[in-house]
Amino acid sequence: MNLPPALVYVVLGAGAAVENIVPPIPADTFVLLGAFMAESGRADPLLIFIITWLSNVASAVLVYSLSHRYGAGFFETPVGHWLLKPKQLQTIGVFYERWGTPAIFVSRFLPAFRAVVPVFAGVTHLPLLRVLPPLAIASGLWYGFLVYVGAMAGRNWGAIVEFFGRFSVGLLAIAAVLIVLVAAWWVRTRREHP
Repeated sequence: MNLPPALVYVVLGAGAAVENIVPPIPADTFVLLGAFMAESGRADPLLIFIITWLSNVASAVLVYSLSHRYGAGFFETPVGHWLLKPKQLQTIGVFYERWGTPAIFVSRFLPAFRAVVPVFAGVTHLPLLRVLPPLAIASGLWYGFLVYVGAMAGRNWGAIVEFFGRFSVGLLAIAAVLIVLVAAWWVRTRREHP
């Protein structure tokens, strides 16, 4: 990647941010790429961490804010009612009231849940002061870990990809189990509350 240094940081920051808007694009790849570039002297590891971390947290807060403002209205539409009935949305609100902080913290480590959890925190009107700290701390820990491992792995990009490929399988397995549980809850509660 022969981009000017400033553009490298912009691309990495944008890549880390977009995950909260387009969940299939994983921010981890951009963070690891930045760490790899830092090790080879083409970027500063501290700047990589700060830019990717703040970009990801900022986009998650943006998604939270938009869903806080417009989410309830969306769920009053026919499409919104099809996705979640009012009683289901109320149940999610009760869950967030009780478990919101730890759920947000844990979700930042799990693929597929990273982007969804801030949406429902906003829709259920969980206060930003309960959303931002666990989101920022967990994201900081995760991206700090990724930058450290990526930079320490040296120039062996293959080893980095292989390690995180195996590690990600474990995280995806956990996420898959949770997705199945959420899907089962969704189906069951739709039958209970017509």
